[in-house]
Amino acid sequence: MALTHQLLAWLGKVFGKKKLNILIYHQVVAQHDVMRPSEPAAKVFDWQMQLVAKYCTPMSLSDAIQALKSDALPANAICVTFDDGYLNNLTVAEPILRKHGVPATVYVATGYSSGSNMFNDRILDLIGDTKRSQFNLSAVGLGEQVVDSNTSRIRLAHKVIGKVKYLHFHQRNEVVDQVYADNKADEKPHRMMTPAQIQELAHKGVEIGAHTQDHPILKSLDVAEQVQQIKVSKQTLEAMLGRPIRHFAYPNGKLNDDYSDDTVGIIEDLGFETAVSTHWGISTKSSDFFQMKRFTPWDTSPIKFHLRMMLNQLRGEQ
Repeated sequence: MALTHQLLAWLGKVFGKKKLNILIYHQVVAQHDVMRPSEPAAKVFDWQMQLVAKYCTPMSLSDAIQALKSDALPANAICVTFDDGYLNNLTVAEPILRKHGVPATVYVATGYSSGSNMFNDRILDLIGDTKRSQFNLSAVGLGEQVVDSNTSRIRLAHKVIGKVKYLHFHQRNEVVDQVYADNKADEKPHRMMTPAQIQELAHKGVEIGAHTQDHPILKSLDVAEQVQQIKVSKQTLEAMLGRPIRHFAYPNGKLNDDYSDDTVGIIEDLGFETAVSTHWGISTKSSDFFQMKRFTPWDTSPIKFHLRMMLNQLRGEQ
């Protein structure tokens, strides 16, 4: 197995010269979460970061950008990023990152640092409650729904998420509030970092970036609302941390579906140095640094994980 990894690392050096892989995560859960099967558990993230540290060149995003611009990016360069600002980025992921010497960037949706959970987590938590098998989903036009397995719970939860995801964020919150009221459901414990926890994560050396205030679909907002969402997020974090916020991640992250060329212009005007999307691929010196691509292989074995990272380098910018 070690020989295979060494071969893949060598291939990365040959075919991935001056190409930056940016990995995207959201959460690292302590134990496998049935309702969030794509979120790696701690033991999985541990071997992923061990692999990254041994066979790649992990870098902070700021260092990688400087190296790209100066044409000095090392072979198999890789950055690790997280979106949204989950508490488990601090409690679960950060100790693993520190153990393996892997830098990271966490993009924070600041509106959730005051105590509320994100709309998608609220839906997953409600429908994932095994004490319930029947749900009143009239607020999203689905009427009464019954689940009888983990698979049906996941399927129903994502159907509801799809119903509300592209609503204006105010309406989205109101609809999810109504779903909770209709089901007489209590809110689950806070999943997001508080300002003090964000400060603690930054103090531990994790770079903090902005991710809007309320995680809206930016393209659905007018320009003034987009500016407000992005600017407030940036200013809140700068006041919290006492340092410039240089990096941004687009919520959802697909050009034309989730953000527009207007959004890219706003990011530049507000003084960010980079912004990342969720389009797959790599970044080079000639990339648009305000629409950098990201990728994460969700394979369950180290060989497949490493192979797919190397293949992503071959994909290029596209």
